Order: sequence, then structure tokens, then C-alpha cells
Amino acid sequence: QVQLVESGGGSVQPGGSLRLSCAAFEFAYSNYALGWVRQAPGKGLEWVSAINYSGSRTRYSDSVKGRFTISRSNPMNVMWLQMNDLKPEDTAVYYCVNYRIGQVPDNRSDYHAKGRGTQVTVSS
Repeated sequence: QVQLVESGGGSVQPGGSLRLSCAAFEFAYSNYALGWVRQAPGKGLEWVSAINYSGSRTRYSDSVKGRFTISRSNPMNVMWLQMNDLKPEDTAVYYCVNYRIGQVPDNRSDYHAKGRGTQVTVSS
């Protein structure tokens, strides 16, 4: 059974930074890609970023490219999302997701499981 636990959310002013973490508890964790999706108030899920099984390949949505950085540590079973230059439109619940593929997914890939999420609020 997969368990994904997010942490690191909070409130920050525009232009600020946050670092989200996702602790993943599953068998063969290092075989599979991971990613982040988010849901803003009143909107559907939006794919944000993904990373392949080894951490060597990453992808980002156009809305966060150049501002967010995804990374992972397989020995630690942890994934991170470094978010810089945050904007009010980044306000959302951020969810960690995992996949049943090893190569880096894109926004069309179906994820396998999703965590409970962590709230990020960007406001002045």
C-alpha cells in the first residue's frame, strides 16, 4: 500500500519561497516516477511537475517553469518542490503523486496515488 505524506506548506507574501516535501512509503519506491499536482480554490486539479525514477529527468508546467524545482532522494524516500518567486495564483492545495512508470511523466500521464495535500497561500 502506498502512503504519500506532504509537508512544508504555509503562508507567504508574493515573491517569497517555500519548500514542500513528500515522504513516500511504498515498496520499490526508487523504481517509479513522482510528481506534484495542485488544486486552487474552486478549480480542478492542475499538473505542476514530475521527476523520473532516478531524479535525472524533470518536467514542469508552463505556469511554474523557471520558478519551481523538483528533486528527490531515493535513499531517503523523499521528494521536494522548491518554489521561488511565488505569486498569488500559486495559492492552492499541493498534492504529491506517484506513478507506475519510471520515465518522467507529463501532464497527460495518469498517476497511481495521491497524498492528502498541503496548503500553500500566497498573499500580501
